Amino acid sequence: MGWVRLKLMKLSIVIVNWNTCDLLLDCLSSICDPPLNLDFKAIVVDNASNDGSREMVKNRFPEVKLISNTNNPGFAYANNQALRQCSSELVLLLNADTVVKPGAIETLVEFIESHPDAGIVGARLLNPDGSLQVSAYPEPTLSREFWRLFHLDRLWYYGTYPMKNWNHNEPRKVDILKGACLLVRRKALEDVGLFDEDYFIYSEEVDLCTRMQNSGWYLYWLPTAEIIHFGGQSTQQVAEEMFLLLYQGKIQYFRKHRSTQAVTLYKLILFFAILARILITPIAYLERPEVRQYHLHLSSNYRRLLWSLPEF
Repeated sequence: MGWVRLKLMKLSIVIVNWNTCDLLLDCLSSICDPPLNLDFKAIVVDNASNDGSREMVKNRFPEVKLISNTNNPGFAYANNQALRQCSSELVLLLNADTVVKPGAIETLVEFIESHPDAGIVGARLLNPDGSLQVSAYPEPTLSREFWRLFHLDRLWYYGTYPMKNWNHNEPRKVDILKGACLLVRRKALEDVGLFDEDYFIYSEEVDLCTRMQNSGWYLYWLPTAEIIHFGGQSTQQVAEEMFLLLYQGKIQYFRKHRSTQAVTLYKLILFFAILARILITPIAYLERPEVRQYHLHLSSNYRRLLWSLPEF
């Protein structure tokens, strides 16, 4: 299905929600009350929430278009539902667990309009305490994944970017942007296509960013636009399943963008990284109770991942 061909407006804001009613309320309030100093339309796609999210949107934000799904078809699919209905020059993909700081979206829009080579612009994401949240990454490769999985960035940055050391007043070209807040140019989406719906959740934005770069578009991290991101509020509801989907998405990315041999090697890297984590689990019994419980739970997730690797 293609794009709806209507008179273009400036901006559409797409928010996918699943059982985060209170956070969605704060998110919508940050863009609708008072409204942005832009011509925009907000669209919420609700993936069969049962926490009153849909009723809240209808009652508190009647100006917001609501798409109500009867099941949860996945994050990529839900975003595409809204994207196919957008009639704007620009689309802001925004997580429900974000709060937009004043002027952030206007800053993003001004930047992308003044940089015709920009396919996607990402905001500076902040944790709730105001600290910097990692929101840009180098393109995934086998060597970078090895470096990251064995925490070798503590010695030298290679698997990740040294974002804390960057100038936070200047934009920077990056490979991958975190999907919590992405301002996307409509023309760029028309060039590369929408999200790949084979990804249920995780790595769908990595895939999109890679396709953008392969088509000649640039991606920018814009630190002067700030968004508070609470992080993982939907996925924490089914944390164990999401842990498996995280690595399934990574393997799916390598299968799509790399060779069959690369997929096999990535699984081997994962195997040894998982094994190392499981082998050091007994150390958890020497830790404080709250830390011990976290590490034991994490070890259980790694065991599940180990058994699931052959199926991915």
